Amino acid sequence: MKFFLIPILCIVVGHSNVQGQTSTAYTASIKYFDSLRVKALTAQNGWLNLAGLYWLKPGDNSFGSAPSNQLVFKHKNMPVVLGKFKVAGTRVSFEFDKAVTKFPNDYSEELVLFDPTNKIDTSVHFNQFMWSVIIREDKIGVRFRDLKNPALAAFKGNKRFAINQTWNLPAKLLPPNPSGLFITNVLGQTTAEDYAGKISFEYQGKNYVLDAISEGPGDLFVVFGDATNGINTYHTGRFMYVPRPDNNGNTFIDFNKAFNPPCAYTPYATCPIPPKQNILPFKVTAGELSDKHK
Repeated sequence: MKFFLIPILCIVVGHSNVQGQTSTAYTASIKYFDSLRVKALTAQNGWLNLAGLYWLKPGDNSFGSAPSNQLVFKHKNMPVVLGKFKVAGTRVSFEFDKAVTKFPNDYSEELVLFDPTNKIDTSVHFNQFMWSVIIREDKIGVRFRDLKNPALAAFKGNKRFAINQTWNLPAKLLPPNPSGLFITNVLGQTTAEDYAGKISFEYQGKNYVLDAISEGPGDLFVVFGDATNGINTYHTGRFMYVPRPDNNGNTFIDFNKAFNPPCAYTPYATCPIPPKQNILPFKVTAGELSDKHK
């Protein structure tokens, strides 16, 4: 899946929590987690500089600031016609218009952006802009970035619930369901994921499970919802990484590290939505809040 362009943010600290108290070391680890989130969101490949998402059709797709283009981005630093995206099968290239006199880095030839046959997947810069190709099932799109996007200056960090170590819960990884794990995104596309198994944990004397996705050798990934969604937290749900279990299947699920999906920051993301079995019936009053929380 790997939608998120953030480093694995699980920080190892002691799990002891004497009489429900939150330790200074644990609080520091969550604040460090928060700082990594800000760094990732504001990075060149972060979510806050996204300024467009353009779906391509086969053949030529003209691009520029003029309304006559098939793909339009209105900006004072965008030429009337910058060039065109050319789609042949799953191969995507970009050709600058001859009228653009300042080609960046000698981009005067046709540039191949994406070609799975030759394992090409790259990005292009022009002025303050950058773009690359994304594939979503049968859809081919251009993820367009403005490295001076006003959203970057407007971002003042993420709000969160008060840090509470009691939300760092012992958990166990159980075998996956034989039927597999299917996740639907905001485009309505449903795909089979690399199903790691079920994260089992106890909350207020009851047992709950969340289906987890495996993302290579790193931590497990969970897309979940709870009773705070649309009130305190983002309406579709939140994401979370869970450390891979030890040889006995034991791990911890730390809801203080629940974070907003990219769609909370930009309309140009294609976020997954929690499957029904991953919507918890109680309020998870931990982790990141929505900017629009009540």
